[in-house]
Amino acid sequence: MQQWKTRDRKIILDESPWLKVERHVVELPSGQVIPNWQWVTTPDYVNVVTVTEDGAFICFRQVKYGVEGDTLAVIGGYLNDGEDPLEAAQRELREETGYESPDWQALGSYRVDPNRGIAMGHLFLARRARLVATPIIDDLEEQHLLLLSRAEIERALATGEFKVMAWTAAVVLALRYL
Repeated sequence: MQQWKTRDRKIILDESPWLKVERHVVELPSGQVIPNWQWVTTPDYVNVVTVTEDGAFICFRQVKYGVEGDTLAVIGGYLNDGEDPLEAAQRELREETGYESPDWQALGSYRVDPNRGIAMGHLFLARRARLVATPIIDDLEEQHLLLLSRAEIERALATGEFKVMAWTAAVVLALRYL
């Protein structure tokens, strides 16, 4: 199979660092040219499914602007410029929860939208986490830290309490390793 080729690109909206929209001229392997292909860039991010030394899953119950009602969430955040995804995951875990983990498993890196770009999501499982510091509370959203059992996590998955696809995928992938 042959890749599509980008023949030209023009920024049509730049709200950096959170959003950039480009108009691409794309050539298909057949030679057909698509003159108006939108490409969206948002920051790459990490999500971390975390299990404590006692076997509890660390989650948040929170509200997100784009989600109706409240939702369960895993630890996550954006990568800083030049930051390695694992380093970002470790930083986010410590900042958001005060926990650290000696045992990390990469669950994969995934493009949010294969046709329009968006971001790369880097998913991780952190095991044997222990509380070492006070969390840094600087999120705009109200959130409450929860420690859930495996049965509670599985029930939350089954009832749709993780309302964001990346969080759901991270939990499902993590459960494969546990």
